[in-house]
Amino acid sequence: MSLSIKNLNKSFGDVSALRDINLSLNQGELAALVGPSGCGKTTLLRSIAGLEHPSSGQIKINERSVFDGELNESIAIQDRKLGMVFQDFALWPHLTVYENIAFGLRARKDTKDLDKRVNDALAQVQLASFAKRFPSQLSGGQQQRVSIARAIVTKPQLILLDEPLSALDAVLKDQIQHLLLQILKDNQLTAVYVTHDQAEAMSMADKVVIMNAGQVEQFDSPEAIYHHPKSEFVAQFIGKSNRLPSPQGHAFIRMEKLKPHAAANDNDLQFEGSIINARFQGQHYLVEANVAGEKWHFFASQRPTPGEVISLYCAPEDIQRIHL
Repeated sequence: MSLSIKNLNKSFGDVSALRDINLSLNQGELAALVGPSGCGKTTLLRSIAGLEHPSSGQIKINERSVFDGELNESIAIQDRKLGMVFQDFALWPHLTVYENIAFGLRARKDTKDLDKRVNDALAQVQLASFAKRFPSQLSGGQQQRVSIARAIVTKPQLILLDEPLSALDAVLKDQIQHLLLQILKDNQLTAVYVTHDQAEAMSMADKVVIMNAGQVEQFDSPEAIYHHPKSEFVAQFIGKSNRLPSPQGHAFIRMEKLKPHAAANDNDLQFEGSIINARFQGQHYLVEANVAGEKWHFFASQRPTPGEVISLYCAPEDIQRIHL
């Protein structure tokens, strides 16, 4: 197991930031931590890194214990064999690209084949010709690629990424996302990735950790979380789900599963709603409607009129039921 977290807790005074966290990752897997602000995802990342001291529990990296609350043992951050990538790049402005990447190797006194390792890392992030430049001479996307190269050059056992793409525009974000995934795959690196972007988490991760109020609501594959949420919070937090009252618990229907105006099959379920508003989104309109006292959302190819009564249909198997 590349990363194992058992019964991890962290409190700040009377405030419980992490409560009984249990996670495990295999070699080469990427886990995305997502959840609302203050849910504990950054505290969890900092605890794995050694920047926070948990109150109890255990953390193992590659079967080696780096924190054990029962034994009161905690390995220093520099000895955990981690690579880290931050939102703000965290590059030394007075050092060249080459020296920024080499910095971690020199600090560890791990200088064997240093030149080859730095140049290999530069090649992987497609910056081979930028070695002598300074951070101020680079774009935001290029600076983030340097920070990725710095993280992988030490051959870490685990990479921690704290919202690494949030400072980039949409085009750059997409480019760096693909590059990062390729680098992780090529090097068989295990990674924990904090993001506030649900789409980013679902498209990049092998496993997604949905956190809420310091707890893990669900830890599963992106597909399982999207199609089989285990709690009302997960169903509402990931994507847009429309809620149906259900005596056995709660039931939800994803907005993309709703078909306005006409049923596709004879056994489709029918709902009636009153249009509240519609927003043009390029390929379609995102429509908000009142259905049985609930605000529902769905896609439509044409703009409906506010106040218009509309029929919506969905297949029975598309209803997601959560039993309380």
